[in-house]
Amino acid sequence: MYSKIKLRKEVIFLQTEDFVDRVRIYVKAGDGGNGVVSFRREKYVPKGGPDGGDGGDGGFVILRANSGLSTLLNFKHQRRFVAENGEHGRGKKQAGRNGEDLIIDVPVGTLVKDSQTGEILADLDKPGMMVCVARGGKGGRGNTHFASSVLRAPRIAEKGDEGESRWLELELKLLADAGLIGFPNVGKSSLISVMSNARPKIASYPFTTLIPNLGVVKIDQNNEFVLADIPGIIEGASEGAGLGNLFLRHIERCGVLVHVVDISGCEGRDFLRDYDIIIEELNKYSEALSKKPQIIVANKIDLLDENELEKRISVLERHSKQKVYPVSALLRVNIDTIKQKIFEVVGRSKLSLQAQFVPVFEKPKPIRRRIEERFDFEIRKTKDGFEIFGEQIQGWLSRYSLDQKDALARFLDILEKNGLSEKLRQMGAKDGDTVWIGQYSFEYKE
Repeated sequence: MYSKIKLRKEVIFLQTEDFVDRVRIYVKAGDGGNGVVSFRREKYVPKGGPDGGDGGDGGFVILRANSGLSTLLNFKHQRRFVAENGEHGRGKKQAGRNGEDLIIDVPVGTLVKDSQTGEILADLDKPGMMVCVARGGKGGRGNTHFASSVLRAPRIAEKGDEGESRWLELELKLLADAGLIGFPNVGKSSLISVMSNARPKIASYPFTTLIPNLGVVKIDQNNEFVLADIPGIIEGASEGAGLGNLFLRHIERCGVLVHVVDISGCEGRDFLRDYDIIIEELNKYSEALSKKPQIIVANKIDLLDENELEKRISVLERHSKQKVYPVSALLRVNIDTIKQKIFEVVGRSKLSLQAQFVPVFEKPKPIRRRIEERFDFEIRKTKDGFEIFGEQIQGWLSRYSLDQKDALARFLDILEKNGLSEKLRQMGAKDGDTVWIGQYSFEYKE
């Protein structure tokens, strides 16, 4: 007994390690490169004018649905993804190179949510679908853009904007045309193994299936459908009991539910009660889930004599108000019949092997944060003088370097238009007092 329990724990560990269907990751787009202050320097051209190039745009972070992946396991070991920054501009009007986009492959069927707000950003349910989850920052302009008839040798250039960053929650919902549902140990894994190319683990104890298994069921040379073996649902699953609603969400993507019942009762269970519990759990979890078309399959008919089997099938049909299809996964009885029935309900339109249309991905523009020229700011008196701060103040400091003469002059002019001197006077500033703006300090003069 002890060895069996120990073995089961090992199996659980290995299979859950191989299948991960929900992760949280951090993504950061690249920052834009800085524009540069530069002047043309050539022989016999003493005043060649500004020729500072623009910074390159930061790389984007993009998620792409890849049909070759079936789990989010890779994200268990790497959860931070950062795209490349744009290069800084150079002289001779040379723009910096744009940062390379970071494309992250995820399994088809991945739901992408903003971890903080819960907003659904994308449902990557088709191969090749892409979504931008973080935009790169726009590169800053070089000093060539600031030349005018008044300012012919501008010493001002912009810094690049910071790329977007966010935490994402990735949730994998398996894509299948039909899903096998039912209590643990009713024979779902045995059914999928004889109906399709899937080779799931099969044993005589409950919860043998710890991960959803997918199999392709061939009807003929040109027709097939995808069948999912969903781990056993038990009473209270919609509230997290047993394997809980961790697997209920996988059923949402299935077009048809194949409800498997152990008609023999060999495990000491009542097949009518089991049927009712599963229906109730589906209703509790999702109204849409409960309305999906169902096919009722009575498995393990080889354990009953003919008269008892007919009696139980009749009882279940009256109870469910649906036709019941008797099968034996062990002896492969009526397997072709149930395959054909599932195929008919799923619908030939969903079974085409033609590639699905994928919307063209349109890459958005790099992020460029607007900086207002009319804004309010606050002044705080400190032991070292007066400190100027505010959201727009920080925006100007992140856009321009006040080490550049013309950038400093422009910034102070903007502050003056917003009433800097008057506000300092009202705060009691006197000649010689120190005024701090970020890491820069100035001497106040009336």
